Amino acid sequence: MNGDSSNLALPRILCLHGAGVNAQVFRIQCRAIIARLKDKFRFVFADAFLEAQAHEMVIAVFGEFAPFYRWLGYKPEHPEIDSTIASQKIVRQITTAMEEDEGTGEWVGLLGFSQGGLISSSLLWAQEHIVEEDKKPLPGVNFRFAVIIASPGPIVQIDRTGTLPKPRHLPSAGERVSPFTDWPEEGATDDQNHLVTTPTLHVHGLQDPDLHNHRRLYKLYSKQGTAKLLEWDGGHRLPIKSEDVERVTNKMIELAEETGVEAF
Repeated sequence: MNGDSSNLALPRILCLHGAGVNAQVFRIQCRAIIARLKDKFRFVFADAFLEAQAHEMVIAVFGEFAPFYRWLGYKPEHPEIDSTIASQKIVRQITTAMEEDEGTGEWVGLLGFSQGGLISSSLLWAQEHIVEEDKKPLPGVNFRFAVIIASPGPIVQIDRTGTLPKPRHLPSAGERVSPFTDWPEEGATDDQNHLVTTPTLHVHGLQDPDLHNHRRLYKLYSKQGTAKLLEWDGGHRLPIKSEDVERVTNKMIELAEETGVEAF
Protein backbone atom coordinates (compact mmCIF):
# COMPACT_ATOMS: atom_id res chain seq x y z
CA MET A 1 0.00 0.00 0.00
CA ASN A 2 1.48 3.33 -1.09
CA GLY A 3 2.92 5.81 1.35
CA ASP A 4 1.03 8.73 2.81
CA SER A 5 3.18 11.78 2.16
CA SER A 6 3.26 13.64 -1.14
CA ASN A 7 6.98 14.19 -0.50
CA LEU A 8 8.42 11.16 -2.28
CA ALA A 9 11.95 11.80 -1.00
CA LEU A 10 11.17 11.36 2.70
CA PRO A 11 12.85 8.49 4.56
CA ARG A 12 10.54 5.48 4.42
CA ILE A 13 9.21 3.25 7.18
CA LEU A 14 7.82 -0.19 6.37
CA CYS A 15 4.69 -0.88 8.43
CA LEU A 16 3.58 -4.42 9.24
CA HIS A 17 0.15 -5.13 10.70
CA GLY A 18 -0.88 -7.61 13.38
CA ALA A 19 -2.79 -10.85 12.89
CA GLY A 20 -6.45 -10.57 11.95
CA VAL A 21 -6.35 -7.18 10.22
CA ASN A 22 -4.69 -5.91 7.03
CA ALA A 23 -2.61 -3.05 5.67
CA GLN A 24 -5.62 -0.79 5.16
CA VAL A 25 -6.83 -1.26 8.73
CA PHE A 26 -3.32 -0.81 10.13
CA ARG A 27 -2.99 2.49 8.30
CA ILE A 28 -6.15 3.65 10.04
CA GLN A 29 -4.87 2.38 13.39
CA CYS A 30 -1.64 4.35 12.86
CA ARG A 31 -3.41 7.57 11.89
CA ALA A 32 -2.38 9.49 15.02
CA ILE A 33 1.28 8.51 14.64
CA ILE A 34 1.24 9.32 10.93
CA ALA A 35 -0.37 12.72 11.54
CA ARG A 36 2.53 13.75 13.77
CA LEU A 37 5.28 12.40 11.53
CA LYS A 38 3.94 12.84 7.99
CA ASP A 39 6.48 15.59 7.29
CA LYS A 40 9.37 13.45 8.50
CA PHE A 41 8.68 9.94 7.20
CA ARG A 42 6.81 8.18 4.43
CA PHE A 43 4.85 5.22 5.83
CA VAL A 44 4.34 2.21 3.55
CA PHE A 45 2.05 -0.68 4.51
CA ALA A 46 2.23 -4.35 3.51
CA ASP A 47 -0.39 -7.10 3.72
CA ALA A 48 0.41 -10.52 5.19
CA PHE A 49 -0.27 -13.61 3.08
CA LEU A 50 -2.38 -15.96 5.21
CA GLU A 51 -6.10 -15.24 5.55
CA ALA A 52 -7.17 -14.94 9.18
CA GLN A 53 -10.32 -14.72 11.23
CA ALA A 54 -10.58 -11.26 12.75
CA HIS A 55 -11.59 -10.58 16.34
CA GLU A 56 -15.25 -9.69 16.71
CA MET A 57 -14.31 -6.15 17.78
CA VAL A 58 -12.26 -5.73 14.60
CA ILE A 59 -15.18 -6.98 12.51
CA ALA A 60 -17.54 -4.57 14.24
CA VAL A 61 -15.38 -1.56 13.39
CA PHE A 62 -13.50 -2.60 10.25
CA GLY A 63 -15.60 -5.40 8.76
CA GLU A 64 -15.99 -3.57 5.46
CA PHE A 65 -12.22 -3.81 4.90
CA ALA A 66 -12.09 -7.64 4.87
CA PRO A 67 -10.37 -9.96 4.05
CA PHE A 68 -7.93 -9.98 6.95
CA TYR A 69 -4.55 -11.66 7.22
CA ARG A 70 -1.83 -13.05 9.46
CA TRP A 71 1.91 -13.58 8.97
CA LEU A 72 2.35 -16.74 11.05
CA GLY A 73 0.48 -19.61 12.64
CA TYR A 74 -0.28 -19.27 16.33
CA LYS A 75 -3.50 -21.19 17.01
CA PRO A 76 -3.97 -24.99 17.19
CA GLU A 77 -6.13 -24.87 14.07
CA HIS A 78 -3.38 -23.15 12.07
CA PRO A 79 -1.55 -25.87 10.11
CA GLU A 80 2.22 -25.71 9.97
CA ILE A 81 3.52 -25.14 6.46
CA ASP A 82 6.82 -25.57 4.65
CA SER A 83 9.14 -22.98 6.17
CA THR A 84 10.87 -22.07 2.92
CA ILE A 85 7.53 -21.45 1.22
CA ALA A 86 6.29 -19.45 4.22
CA SER A 87 9.47 -17.36 4.16
CA GLN A 88 9.18 -16.75 0.44
CA LYS A 89 5.57 -15.62 0.77
CA ILE A 90 6.37 -13.28 3.65
CA VAL A 91 9.18 -11.75 1.61
CA ARG A 92 7.02 -11.52 -1.51
CA GLN A 93 4.31 -9.59 0.31
CA ILE A 94 6.83 -7.16 1.74
CA THR A 95 8.85 -6.63 -1.43
CA THR A 96 5.67 -6.09 -3.44
CA ALA A 97 4.61 -3.27 -1.12
CA MET A 98 8.09 -1.76 -1.22
CA GLU A 99 8.38 -1.96 -5.00
CA GLU A 100 4.91 -0.55 -5.63
CA ASP A 101 5.55 2.51 -3.48
CA GLU A 102 6.41 5.59 -5.51
CA GLY A 103 8.74 7.00 -2.88
CA THR A 104 12.44 7.49 -3.48
CA GLY A 105 13.68 7.90 0.09
CA GLU A 106 15.86 5.40 1.91
CA TRP A 107 14.16 2.54 3.74
CA VAL A 108 15.23 3.49 7.24
CA GLY A 109 12.87 1.81 9.68
CA LEU A 110 10.16 -0.64 10.58
CA LEU A 111 6.93 -0.10 12.48
CA GLY A 112 5.19 -3.29 13.55
CA PHE A 113 2.21 -4.04 15.76
CA SER A 114 1.73 -7.39 17.51
CA GLN A 115 2.61 -10.14 14.99
CA GLY A 116 3.84 -7.43 12.61
CA GLY A 117 6.35 -6.39 15.26
CA LEU A 118 7.49 -9.99 15.56
CA ILE A 119 8.12 -10.05 11.80
CA SER A 120 9.88 -6.68 12.04
CA SER A 121 12.21 -8.04 14.72
CA SER A 122 12.78 -11.14 12.59
CA LEU A 123 13.77 -9.00 9.61
CA LEU A 124 16.29 -7.16 11.79
CA TRP A 125 17.68 -10.46 13.05
CA ALA A 126 18.12 -11.71 9.49
CA GLN A 127 19.67 -8.42 8.40
CA GLU A 128 22.30 -8.78 11.12
CA HIS A 129 22.96 -12.51 11.26
CA ILE A 130 22.71 -13.79 7.68
CA VAL A 131 26.17 -13.23 6.23
CA GLU A 132 25.51 -13.76 2.52
CA GLU A 133 23.63 -10.74 1.19
CA ASP A 134 21.73 -12.66 -1.47
CA LYS A 135 20.27 -14.98 1.19
CA LYS A 136 18.84 -12.21 3.34
CA PRO A 137 15.08 -11.61 3.14
CA LEU A 138 15.61 -8.13 1.69
CA PRO A 139 19.03 -7.90 0.02
CA GLY A 140 20.37 -4.38 -0.16
CA VAL A 141 18.01 -3.01 2.49
CA ASN A 142 19.49 -1.91 5.80
CA PHE A 143 16.89 -0.80 8.31
CA ARG A 144 18.41 1.51 10.90
CA PHE A 145 15.77 1.17 13.60
CA ALA A 146 12.41 -0.38 14.43
CA VAL A 147 9.39 0.45 16.56
CA ILE A 148 7.89 -2.73 18.00
CA ILE A 149 4.43 -2.22 19.51
CA ALA A 150 2.73 -4.87 21.67
CA SER A 151 4.66 -7.67 20.01
CA PRO A 152 5.28 -11.17 21.38
CA GLY A 153 8.30 -13.40 21.06
CA PRO A 154 9.91 -15.45 19.77
CA ILE A 155 11.70 -14.07 16.74
CA VAL A 156 11.34 -16.42 13.75
CA GLN A 157 13.84 -17.44 11.09
CA ILE A 158 12.90 -16.14 7.64
CA ASP A 159 14.87 -18.36 5.25
CA ARG A 160 13.60 -17.85 1.70
CA THR A 161 16.41 -19.98 0.21
CA GLY A 162 15.91 -23.03 2.41
CA THR A 163 19.68 -23.32 2.84
CA LEU A 164 20.41 -21.69 6.19
CA PRO A 165 21.28 -23.56 9.39
CA LYS A 166 18.56 -23.52 12.04
CA PRO A 167 19.54 -21.19 14.91
CA ARG A 168 18.71 -21.91 18.52
CA HIS A 169 15.74 -20.15 20.12
CA LEU A 170 14.12 -19.25 16.79
CA PRO A 171 11.28 -21.26 15.26
CA SER A 172 11.03 -21.23 11.48
CA ALA A 173 8.48 -19.12 9.65
CA GLY A 174 6.30 -22.12 8.86
CA GLU A 175 5.96 -23.32 12.46
CA ARG A 176 3.29 -22.24 14.92
CA VAL A 177 4.87 -19.70 17.26
CA SER A 178 2.57 -20.60 20.16
CA PRO A 179 3.16 -22.51 22.31
CA PHE A 180 6.96 -22.12 22.27
CA THR A 181 9.40 -23.64 24.76
CA ASP A 182 12.96 -23.00 23.48
CA TRP A 183 13.30 -19.58 25.08
CA PRO A 184 16.81 -18.17 25.59
CA GLU A 185 18.03 -17.42 29.08
CA GLU A 186 17.86 -13.76 30.05
CA GLY A 187 21.33 -12.23 30.29
CA ALA A 188 23.13 -15.28 28.91
CA THR A 189 26.62 -14.42 27.64
CA ASP A 190 27.70 -17.72 26.07
CA ASP A 191 25.18 -17.75 23.21
CA GLN A 192 24.04 -14.43 21.76
CA ASN A 193 23.22 -15.51 18.22
CA HIS A 194 19.51 -14.91 18.85
CA LEU A 195 19.94 -11.25 19.78
CA VAL A 196 18.97 -8.19 17.75
CA THR A 197 21.42 -5.31 18.03
CA THR A 198 19.77 -2.75 15.72
CA PRO A 199 18.25 0.07 17.83
CA THR A 200 14.62 -0.62 18.69
CA LEU A 201 11.81 0.98 20.63
CA HIS A 202 9.42 -1.46 22.31
CA VAL A 203 6.03 -0.01 23.23
CA HIS A 204 4.03 -1.95 25.83
CA GLY A 205 0.50 -1.38 27.09
CA LEU A 206 0.39 -2.15 30.81
CA GLN A 207 -3.19 -3.45 30.52
CA ASP A 208 -2.36 -5.81 27.65
CA PRO A 209 -3.24 -9.42 28.58
CA ASP A 210 -0.19 -10.68 26.67
CA LEU A 211 2.24 -8.22 28.28
CA HIS A 212 4.39 -11.01 29.71
CA ASN A 213 5.12 -12.31 26.21
CA HIS A 214 5.86 -8.82 24.88
CA ARG A 215 8.41 -8.46 27.66
CA ARG A 216 10.00 -11.71 26.55
CA LEU A 217 10.67 -10.31 23.08
CA TYR A 218 12.11 -7.14 24.60
CA LYS A 219 14.23 -8.79 27.30
CA LEU A 220 15.32 -12.04 25.68
CA TYR A 221 15.93 -11.05 22.06
CA SER A 222 17.52 -7.59 22.36
CA LYS A 223 21.19 -7.00 23.05
CA GLN A 224 21.59 -5.04 26.25
CA GLY A 225 21.73 -1.32 25.61
CA THR A 226 20.22 -1.42 22.12
CA ALA A 227 16.50 -1.54 22.96
CA LYS A 228 14.43 1.14 24.65
CA LEU A 229 11.14 0.55 26.44
CA LEU A 230 8.12 2.83 26.53
CA GLU A 231 5.15 1.77 28.66
CA TRP A 232 1.69 3.30 28.58
CA ASP A 233 -1.58 2.67 30.38
CA GLY A 234 -3.44 0.81 27.64
CA GLY A 235 -4.41 -2.59 26.28
CA HIS A 236 -3.63 -4.47 23.09
CA ARG A 237 -3.90 -1.59 20.67
CA LEU A 238 -1.97 1.38 19.35
CA PRO A 239 -1.84 4.55 21.44
CA ILE A 240 -4.31 7.20 20.28
CA LYS A 241 -4.39 9.77 23.10
CA SER A 242 -2.31 12.83 22.30
CA GLU A 243 0.06 12.48 25.23
CA ASP A 244 0.75 8.81 24.50
CA VAL A 245 1.21 9.38 20.77
CA GLU A 246 3.56 12.28 21.46
CA ARG A 247 5.75 10.08 23.66
CA VAL A 248 5.96 7.42 20.94
CA THR A 249 6.65 9.81 18.08
CA ASN A 250 9.24 11.76 20.05
CA LYS A 251 11.10 8.50 20.68
CA MET A 252 10.85 7.62 16.98
CA ILE A 253 12.45 10.93 16.09
CA GLU A 254 15.18 10.28 18.66
CA LEU A 255 15.89 6.88 17.09
CA ALA A 256 16.12 8.44 13.64
CA GLU A 257 18.53 11.09 14.91
CA GLU A 258 20.66 8.58 16.80
CA THR A 259 20.95 6.27 13.79
CA GLY A 260 21.96 9.01 11.36
CA VAL A 261 18.83 9.19 9.24
CA GLU A 262 19.21 12.04 6.77
CA ALA A 263 17.12 15.15 7.47
CA PHE A 264 17.31 14.59 11.24
